[in-house]
Amino acid sequence: MIRLRIKDKSYIYDVFHIVKAFFPNETVEQEIDEDQGMFLELEVCVQERICRICAEIKELDAYETKKEKKQYLDRKIYRALAEYSGKTLAWGILTGIRPTKIAMKMLEEQMEEAEIQRTLMEQYLMSEEKARLGIEIAKREKAQLEQLDYEDGYSLYVGIPFCPTTCAYCSFTSYPIEAWKTRVEEYLDALCKEISYVGDISKEKKLNTIYIGGGTPTTLEADQLDRLLTHLEETFSYEEIKEITVEAGRPDSITREKLEVLKRHKIPRISINPQTMQQKTLDLIGRKHTVEDILRVYGMARELEFENINMDLIAGLPGETVKDVKDTLRQIEELSPDSITVHSLAVKRASRLAQMPELKEAALQEERGRQMEAMIDLAAESAARMGMKPYYLYRQKNIAGNFENVGYAKVDKAGIYNILIMEEKQSIVAVGAGASTKAVFSAAEDQLKNGQPGKEVKLEKRIERVENVKDVGQYIARIDEMIERKGELLWH
Repeated sequence: MIRLRIKDKSYIYDVFHIVKAFFPNETVEQEIDEDQGMFLELEVCVQERICRICAEIKELDAYETKKEKKQYLDRKIYRALAEYSGKTLAWGILTGIRPTKIAMKMLEEQMEEAEIQRTLMEQYLMSEEKARLGIEIAKREKAQLEQLDYEDGYSLYVGIPFCPTTCAYCSFTSYPIEAWKTRVEEYLDALCKEISYVGDISKEKKLNTIYIGGGTPTTLEADQLDRLLTHLEETFSYEEIKEITVEAGRPDSITREKLEVLKRHKIPRISINPQTMQQKTLDLIGRKHTVEDILRVYGMARELEFENINMDLIAGLPGETVKDVKDTLRQIEELSPDSITVHSLAVKRASRLAQMPELKEAALQEERGRQMEAMIDLAAESAARMGMKPYYLYRQKNIAGNFENVGYAKVDKAGIYNILIMEEKQSIVAVGAGASTKAVFSAAEDQLKNGQPGKEVKLEKRIERVENVKDVGQYIARIDEMIERKGELLWH
């Protein structure tokens, strides 16, 4: 039993997630009490041992900014829970999904690496290993992003919200293709209309990357895929394009004809995602394909001379042992993809996995966290043997063991869009059902918007988002509304 009472609701997010990182299986009762004398009271009772943590208002008054107050509170709670539980968290007090942004900012401020590492360990209580990893990845991200135009450039995400089936761990917007086959053309009509609008209002901008994801884009038939790619080519100038990725994803959605369409349109980077090479696990999580299908499709892509293939893997899938992961990595090494993304299993509230009590509980057990640590270490070693280095990293809520997802790539094979989505340096315009546009405004743009050019201000960027509706039928019916929303946000 864990009870949390706090005076200011704006502080509760970090506190809650630090507590859940230590005790993922426990329910946390939260109460906002603006009239209480104490700023925070936290009582933890696990296995009949009690821990009480209190923070008085005067403690926080010693700090000037809200950020400093939050960090003080987070460190206090972290240290007390670490002593109480006898364990530490590799990422310390960091609860957000983008831990490398902190190291990136320090690098941009030209701080020395030793000073950055010391700050990450002392201020954020990160382990030495994760601090070094964060710095290493931030340096590679910085080198990749320097080739982009932040001010006049942008990226495009195209969402195809269909899948052969929905995997047990998935919480993304996706619908079974069989149920929507008769309306895919309607969806493409609406999608192409939105793409045309974005192209029309973005003529003065430079398109740097395109990412076609979902869902599973290769659930489209070959002629539908051809229609979409042709429309993109007719709508946008590819003169400033640095990367185009198509998430081929599920092997059971890929045919030679579809790969030939991608090749004909000169798509340089595709993703074929096995998640695991263990048939028992594929069956358990609802992926209707075999290990042999993965090998066949991958071989087909190499035969057609695709030279940049990514493969996604998940550590900690239900029922898998360290031995299983080791075998999966052995098979992946034999294929030698150009990049891999190693995900730590996250039990998402909207996924089917979260509705399976026995699987959810197993995924969150403390012992499972130790197994996952071994799995993640094995993946890093495997990536190194394939000549890959870590190039981007992000975290998710409800990851067993409080770990992370890491992308590894061979030289010149890193996915630029993956870095952009994490570092939020450039606007990403997203089209399709469930797509989320993220517009990045610089301080200079805000000055011009407010009629104050040249006025001295603290240079901070501002990010605004606009969401498309998730339901496919609603997206088709309300496409003009989706377009209007974009018009109110973009390029003003």
